[in-house]
Amino acid sequence: MSAFGTFSIVARCPESGALGVAVATGAVGVRSRVPHLALGVGAIATQGYTEIMYGVLGLKLLKRGLEPKEVLKYLLERDAGREYRQVAIIDSRGRKAAHTGRRTPRWSGHRIGANYVVAGNLLRGEEVVLAMEEAFKRNTRLNFEERLLLALEAGERAGGDRRGTVSSALLVARPGSPTLDLSVDYHESPIEELRRRLEDYKRRKGLL
Repeated sequence: MSAFGTFSIVARCPESGALGVAVATGAVGVRSRVPHLALGVGAIATQGYTEIMYGVLGLKLLKRGLEPKEVLKYLLERDAGREYRQVAIIDSRGRKAAHTGRRTPRWSGHRIGANYVVAGNLLRGEEVVLAMEEAFKRNTRLNFEERLLLALEAGERAGGDRRGTVSSALLVARPGSPTLDLSVDYHESPIEELRRRLEDYKRRKGLL
């Protein structure tokens, strides 16, 4: 069983109904494991000693009408490795749930606020998630994907993954628009590269 230090945010925009996930980690190819997203349903980050079914089955349970706390309870009760998991969930109504297992690599923890959950493990310290939370809360006038990426950048500046990051991802599902799905599978500066790709996307869409 391998753990990869990860920091992430799942969030909802109450004005537009958009849902999003932003994540960075010290492992290659974070997009294929951690972030899970469905328009009108919810957003999930499953990390620590990652169990992908928390994302796959979690979205199915949200779609059936279960609340995030009910989904999390259902999944944890059926997982003998629950204390190795870290999970953050938000649904399309802004309801939230999170779990940081006692055996996730330290420092690990999460913060829950209005329309967001930030979480991380194998971090430099609690200051990483606190910086992410503050960045997301402070920049309310910016567009949703920008706020998510700013949170990720703030977490990196605060210390991020203790081993350094090599991959990142940013996903946003917004009613009436194609899903934004940007990822960096392997890079010496994956968050900086994710920023470059987001700016390129905005230019191509005429948003800059």
